[in-house]
Amino acid sequence: MLLLTLLVTVLYAEFARRQLDLSQLAGYLIGFGFVVSLLGSVLLHELGHALTARRYGIGVRGITLELLGGYTEMDRDAPTPRIDLLVSLAGPAVSAVLGVVAVAATLALPDRTLANQLAFQLAVSNVIVALFNLLPGLPLDGGRALRAAVWAVTRDRHRGTEVAGWVGRAVAVGTAALVALLTLTRHLAPLALPLMLLVAFTLWRGAGQSIRMARISRRFPLIDLSRLARPVLAVPTGTPLAEAQRRAADAAPGVALLVTDAAGRPVALVDPAAAQAVPVERRPWLAVDAVARSLAGLPALPVGLDGERVMEAVQTHPGARYVVTSGEDVVGVLHIADLAQLLEPQRKMNT
Repeated sequence: MLLLTLLVTVLYAEFARRQLDLSQLAGYLIGFGFVVSLLGSVLLHELGHALTARRYGIGVRGITLELLGGYTEMDRDAPTPRIDLLVSLAGPAVSAVLGVVAVAATLALPDRTLANQLAFQLAVSNVIVALFNLLPGLPLDGGRALRAAVWAVTRDRHRGTEVAGWVGRAVAVGTAALVALLTLTRHLAPLALPLMLLVAFTLWRGAGQSIRMARISRRFPLIDLSRLARPVLAVPTGTPLAEAQRRAADAAPGVALLVTDAAGRPVALVDPAAAQAVPVERRPWLAVDAVARSLAGLPALPVGLDGERVMEAVQTHPGARYVVTSGEDVVGVLHIADLAQLLEPQRKMNT
């Protein structure tokens, strides 16, 4: 972020100095002002998404702001293609309105003045943000609009995401090719080449993540906690670790050790990594309680939870293991590695 800020400040400072015949310091100040204008434009753009999402009952967890763009994190996907389209186009609409107002101010103010230059900065910032984000490929807003259109036609949100993701990769390649061409023909300053190539790389990576998430989302219906969770073996509190491990080995592969109190109620879960770290000669003399975590500190998932709700819970409470419950009973333990293998079997195979 700091390197990008420095690069854009220097590039725009040289432009401003030529236009207004300013000193080097004044040019850098105006260049930094352009960076601030760009960040402000991105923030207003993202607020357009956020407020529209809230208007249709979609919660907003936060906004991530970057120099090359931003991201509005919502607590769930849009329920219909129409709402998805409206939310995706709200940001570019805000940028377009701000751009038009700034262009009008630029034309109205005296040429080659500081006020004219500031208005020009706002115009450039918002017009660039609006037009660039309308390109039809994820992760851009135009890609989200394309996804909504494909979703409306095919009734398949995942297919819409994949199509928009592949188009996004094409947009990334086209951006890189255009940048190279403009640099070779000297229409683009060589110092701007790294910045524009970074934009193309960011687009490529974002499109790839969208394609990956679409493929993962298709497998959500396969999530069945009753089958995916590893079984548990209850051992009383105070049981020597060696004895507990012997019982687990006799029970079933991958069984999790559940510690119960004197009344038989589950109270803790043995941490496999902590248990494995105990020297073998000490295990007969160490109680399982010493390598167990209280159930109160572990996230719980009801056994009947569907795939989408499971993923929401995992994203909200990241962890390595989750207790699977049925009422007050602990019926299994979900390992995040098992969930990842189910959702991305090919990725697991490659590793």
